[in-house]
Amino acid sequence: MTRASQLIVMAKAPQAGQAKTRLIPALGAEGAAQLAARLLDHAMTQARAAQFDALVLACAPDATHPAFATQARRGGVTLVAQGEGDLGVRMWRCFERAFAQGFDRVVLIGTDVPSLSAGMLRAADAALVAHDAVFVPAADGGYALIGLAGPAPSLFDALPWSTDRVMAITRERLAAARLRHVELPTVHDIDAPADLIHLPAGWS
Repeated sequence: MTRASQLIVMAKAPQAGQAKTRLIPALGAEGAAQLAARLLDHAMTQARAAQFDALVLACAPDATHPAFATQARRGGVTLVAQGEGDLGVRMWRCFERAFAQGFDRVVLIGTDVPSLSAGMLRAADAALVAHDAVFVPAADGGYALIGLAGPAPSLFDALPWSTDRVMAITRERLAAARLRHVELPTVHDIDAPADLIHLPAGWS
């Protein structure tokens, strides 16, 4: 018996000097970590508001950081460690676990896109009723959200992560696997100093 929908939020601990390192030249190590913590909190607020059947926070390097403990105390979320491997390995591990648990619609996001709203998360879940996969492309050539209605490990294997080719290669693999997919509107993530203009008003 399936258990409907699971939303997974992948997050790196907001540790100074380790989080959002590409923003350190603009914000400093502490400032970059503070922004990472705010992005995490915002993503989790939207994730809870989306009201999936289950919510998972996949933590790196593990689930011991106080910011993760805060999310656990707020309830409604299961904390897991991302484990080892490149981004694709860790993402697929999250999907594989969810499908093994019996979920039939699984959506995964990061914490770098403050414009990903609860409404967009619900729209992604709804898209999986009639499609094999759903994506929210990112303006930098990657994607900010991926949702699957069944296992598709080929989408995660040996991609050039953090490059402008990720979404294009993913489209090729979707076509090769004959997977029906839909793309929601493109968004901007917050990775480099130039991206700070895409923060919500009042965040700077």
